[in-house]
Amino acid sequence: MADVVLYTKTYCPFSKETKEMLESKGVTYTEFVIDGDTALASEMETKSGRTDTPQVFINGTHIGSGDDLKALDSQ
Repeated sequence: MADVVLYTKTYCPFSKETKEMLESKGVTYTEFVIDGDTALASEMETKSGRTDTPQVFINGTHIGSGDDLKALDSQ
């Protein structure tokens, strides 16, 4: 099974939507909540080059945002 990692914010509707999509497909994931954690937010930005959430990684490869994951899923 793929190693899926999400960087999220608790108040982000896109993060919630992405988690719900993964859960509906039975995909387990590791979640890093960056709320108020500047070090974790900086780690996410360094790895992804982006500051928006969620940011999705599969097997260590940056996929992008929740919209990017949805596009990948539809292929």
